[in-house]
Amino acid sequence: MEVREINIHIKRNFRKWQSFLEHTGITEFSPKETQAVERTFVWEEDGEIMATGSIAGNVLKYIAVCSKVKGHGETFNQLISKLVSEAATMGRFHLFVFTKPQYIQTFSYVGFHVLAEVDEGAILESGTPDVHDYIDGLPHFADDTIAGIVMNANPFTNGHRYLVEQASKDNDHVYVFVVSQDASFFSFDERFKLVKEGCADLANVTVVPGDNYMVSYATFPAYFLKDNQDVAHFQASLDATLFKNQVAKPLNITRRYVGSEPYSPTTDIYNQELTRVLPPDVEVKILERHANDEQDIISATKVRAAIAKDELAVVQKYVPRTTLTYIQNNWSDLRARIKEGSID
Repeated sequence: MEVREINIHIKRNFRKWQSFLEHTGITEFSPKETQAVERTFVWEEDGEIMATGSIAGNVLKYIAVCSKVKGHGETFNQLISKLVSEAATMGRFHLFVFTKPQYIQTFSYVGFHVLAEVDEGAILESGTPDVHDYIDGLPHFADDTIAGIVMNANPFTNGHRYLVEQASKDNDHVYVFVVSQDASFFSFDERFKLVKEGCADLANVTVVPGDNYMVSYATFPAYFLKDNQDVAHFQASLDATLFKNQVAKPLNITRRYVGSEPYSPTTDIYNQELTRVLPPDVEVKILERHANDEQDIISATKVRAAIAKDELAVVQKYVPRTTLTYIQNNWSDLRARIKEGSID
């Protein structure tokens, strides 16, 4: 078979590639899934696609081998080897793949290791630095009660501060994991800086990057799920399982704090899955969303909306001094970003 690279962002290539994948049972081709694809390789025989695989960031996606291929396993191994090799030329030596549970063993044969598995699917990783390196690189504490909070903090608000303060009062130590993926209006570097500054006076709070293991929704490919499967529940349960087994256990985290979510059904589902998956090993504490003196519920969404409307006085109602100072000092730049695109 001939191996070649194709650009799936060209319509004729996309249609042929999509048709092949649909015959293998992959039916999800949302723009969110396909636009993230950077490179795609196909194995062809007499002009017909017999296998394919893609690279999107550090995730291998849309991997499929036609059932008609002789030496199916050998072709699969060649496919993964090609993707890993090409990813290395792009400077990516730590890779992830999401797949159905029945294919876990197949990926394990080519060097991938399970991070989390639920009924609908699994996430596996390969290469270095891996999850053990990530955990080893974090500070460890011998305190009796250790809690964890995961936040995007886009940006860090008084609501986030309230959640951290409560956890700080109730526990000997608190890890605050900041989602590392740059898929937000405020960059990871900005968000991490604001969370650290906003928690600097709390001696028993340690702010750390979530790295690849506090997975935001933008990372989860769900193209291999059936149409009737609930993607939000799958994403949340997989993320909760990963946190429980790979993060909470080695760090002795026995509590996870989250805010209630009356406005976002997706986040509410996430909280439900945490409550289902984490206990009894990790107790889930859901705190009511914090309000300001005007009984206005605080949210980062409102902060971003106020920036979009050029209302600095409104921003001041929702954020601590550290965040406000940063926003004031970068007001023109933040406003320019909004004009360029999304404020999500």
